[in-house]
Amino acid sequence: MEKVFGIIPSASGAYIFIWVLSVVLVLVLVGVIGFFAFFGYQSKHATFTVSDEGLRIGPGIYGRFIPKEDIRAAEVRAVNLNIESAYKPKWRTNGAGLPGFSVGWFKLQNNEKALLFVTDRSSVVYIPTTENYSILLSVKDAPGFIDTLQHWD
Repeated sequence: MEKVFGIIPSASGAYIFIWVLSVVLVLVLVGVIGFFAFFGYQSKHATFTVSDEGLRIGPGIYGRFIPKEDIRAAEVRAVNLNIESAYKPKWRTNGAGLPGFSVGWFKLQNNEKALLFVTDRSSVVYIPTTENYSILLSVKDAPGFIDTLQHWD
């Protein structure tokens, strides 16, 4: 013979707490997944637009517009972060350092503050500004991009 005895049900507060906690955790998890999915999208679709007014970087959380007069165009150059260690990111201050994609604000080895959109460390355009930070971008046509900035009319 077998007899089964059940538990005395808990107060309704515990049941509600568990459901609310579960919903909150699911929403946080969906948010985190969405956040990383957006960075994945951005790592393939970010654009760098040079206009008569300045440089527009986007889309994304760290996208922005830098006025032409804030860019020190004569000092723009290509760097290889695998070789030129002074420009390597040292600390991430506000951004994401994912495998194959660094985006956001970083402190470089030379202690310079920099905004990064870097997917290929061997082909990066270094853009100093007059605003106490530099920009490091992985651009498909780095020589053409540099030429455009240095010959801004």
